[in-house]
Amino acid sequence: MIAVPPQKRFEEAAAPLIDIEVHEKTVAALRDRERELSQILDMVPSHVWRLKPDGEPTFFSKRMVDFLGLDVADLSKPGMTRLAAMIEAVIHPDDVTAFAGVLGRCIAVGEPFAMRHRLRRADGVYRWISSRAEAMRDQDGGIVQWYGLCHDIDDLMQAEEALRQGRQQLEETIDAVPIRIWSAASTGGPVYFNKRYRDYLRSVVARPEDLEEPRIDKLLQELVHPEDAPGVMRALQNTSETGGGGVMRFRWREKDGVYRWAECRMEPRHDQGGAIVQWYGVSLDIDDEVQAQETLRDRERELSQLVDMVPSHVWRLTPDGEPTFFNKRMVDFLGQDVADTGKPGMTRLAAMIGAAVHPDDATAFGDALGRCLRTGDAFAMRYRLRRVDGVYHWMSSRAEPMRDASGRIVQWYGLCHDIDDQMHAEEALRARERELSVLVDMVPSHLWRVTPEGETAFLNKHMADFLGLDTADTMRVDEAMATIFHPDDTAEVNDVFGRCLATGEIFSMKYRLRRFDGAYRWMSGRAEPLRDDSGRIVQWFGLCHDIDDQVRAEEALRRASDRIAQATQAASLAELSASIAHEVNQPLAAVVANSHACHRWLSADPPNIERAKITAERITRDANAAADVVSRIRALFRRAPHARSPEDVNRLIGEVCRLMADEIAAKDIRIKTALDPDLPSVALDRVQVQQVFVNLIRNGIDAMDAAVDGARALQIRSCRDGPDAVRVEIRDAGTGFKDPERVFEPFFTTKQHGMGMGLAICRSIVESHGGRLWTANNESLGATVAFTLPLAAREAS
Repeated sequence: MIAVPPQKRFEEAAAPLIDIEVHEKTVAALRDRERELSQILDMVPSHVWRLKPDGEPTFFSKRMVDFLGLDVADLSKPGMTRLAAMIEAVIHPDDVTAFAGVLGRCIAVGEPFAMRHRLRRADGVYRWISSRAEAMRDQDGGIVQWYGLCHDIDDLMQAEEALRQGRQQLEETIDAVPIRIWSAASTGGPVYFNKRYRDYLRSVVARPEDLEEPRIDKLLQELVHPEDAPGVMRALQNTSETGGGGVMRFRWREKDGVYRWAECRMEPRHDQGGAIVQWYGVSLDIDDEVQAQETLRDRERELSQLVDMVPSHVWRLTPDGEPTFFNKRMVDFLGQDVADTGKPGMTRLAAMIGAAVHPDDATAFGDALGRCLRTGDAFAMRYRLRRVDGVYHWMSSRAEPMRDASGRIVQWYGLCHDIDDQMHAEEALRARERELSVLVDMVPSHLWRVTPEGETAFLNKHMADFLGLDTADTMRVDEAMATIFHPDDTAEVNDVFGRCLATGEIFSMKYRLRRFDGAYRWMSGRAEPLRDDSGRIVQWFGLCHDIDDQVRAEEALRRASDRIAQATQAASLAELSASIAHEVNQPLAAVVANSHACHRWLSADPPNIERAKITAERITRDANAAADVVSRIRALFRRAPHARSPEDVNRLIGEVCRLMADEIAAKDIRIKTALDPDLPSVALDRVQVQQVFVNLIRNGIDAMDAAVDGARALQIRSCRDGPDAVRVEIRDAGTGFKDPERVFEPFFTTKQHGMGMGLAICRSIVESHGGRLWTANNESLGATVAFTLPLAAREAS
């Protein structure tokens, strides 16, 4: 026997016979799947667009605008072409370079454009798109427009990826399937076994020497199940005698001794004279196939159950519209199946429409579905469908045709969603919207809304009536908004609101607003921004309260308070003067009386010297008494030593702020403190230093009467001033000192009703403690008053 090279044996065995019928079914299934994918791709809505000859976008179809969330006009961007802005905004960053390069090259040379890329949807999700564009040329061949079409192929791309993964998995599975290929001479002697077959034989043949020149018949007798061996041998003998191919199924022993069902397919190769020169065969393990077929049957039953259990109504029509299938859920809903829709003299479709569709919707439903059946357009409609108990439910139905390879419609498939709850919810929402609209218009305040750029977008009826405007005329509203503020307030309102628009801060201020009759009224305005999930401002909502009566009442109250303060000050001065006069008058009256008595005693003849001396002593006593009264009054205004104890300056500041809380709140002032927590105790007169804090805080509050709301803050700071002293600073945001050199002069004041003694007294108290007090105007706004106190007790000289 001549040895045949392995390569030649492989080439002779390279054409194993396969089951033509299975092959054809597989090819047919693949072709059907290909046609189905093609039909799905043809039904996908497309995006239409147009470019100028230089590539600038000029048109997006509505579907494309809805998809992108922007139109051509939204692509304007300083320093960029619309095309560049579009590419940057909607093309996936990984596709930008390739897209721009291909499109640019096509525009430059006039070639058709075709590319797959990812496009950004309005919700930020990128979807795969198949884009094509061709140039429209004039008679001279010049390009006048570019027309493009974008197909959403995201599902197709995902399907292709799944198919690729499935194909890879299938290839790996096929590699693992125990398929054994062999070829044998016409006499039955083996010529070739593939590697998997040889590995198998080595694992199951008892004597390795039998593999040197094995014969098929001997191997079959050894390896085939005893119950199947006779049939296999008869089939093998029959194919040898007839010279035709054959298929044998039998149980085959594996290396673990277990028998598995296998299928052996064999075909002969004839020479030119018709004689058999070679047999080719393949042994397939069909045990898994049997299990797979059973699994497939289970899967088919599962899919049938899924169609019946899906929470929607699934139906199918013939090309002319006759119903051929309702899923179980639809049958249960209607109380009838397709077979029950027939009615003498009527088509099934007409009978179904008459029986199940609401009478008010039946005509529109029939017309819309009939038009779609004639044109092949997709069907979509909302209508009411009668349930088996007679109750009508709102449905959202969609149907699309399935076409064959030639484009002919072979079936219509439809889906009905029960949207009754949604429709009722939408109606309730519309009713709620109307209610809220009435509420907004009836609120006794001015409500308004502006865009992030500051353009007026809405005025409620109350504000529109106040201004004498029509809310529907937005252009006139924007023009009027520029003239409704009092001339003295316009610049400040624009500055404050402009800063809020730029920074996103809450807007709050008082201003005068012009009523339609020309009268100005004080308003308290407030606005806050509405932000999206990313923090970007999308709207500003504002509210104006009419506080004109309140402002006028407060002004009247202030004037009355000023008059009371003047009267109180005058009364206090009069009372002090009367007290001083009373205290001084008594000793002075005694001095006068004793002086007269002394004069009488000295004028007597002879003079009474003793009595005159006694009277003179009385005059001296009464004069000293008057001097004591004056001394006590002077002691009120001069520095005098008092008992001092170690005190926490920060705690004193907190106590004073709490004592003045009502006064601070009444002035709408915010107190900001920056207190050093590690300050040592200071020896001081608690009452006097508290009086200094009260006076300086009150001065700071009074200085900010004219400040805007955002700047009405008083800052109090404490810190060390070197190793032996502490420093306290009180900073306001008022107008500052106009004449800082005279602020400590007694009776010098810039207040309308001040006496000019406050700062002078404060400095006297601080200096009596051995400290120093000074003032300074701030660089930007307001003034600062600061003083130091030594840590050790020290009396002023």
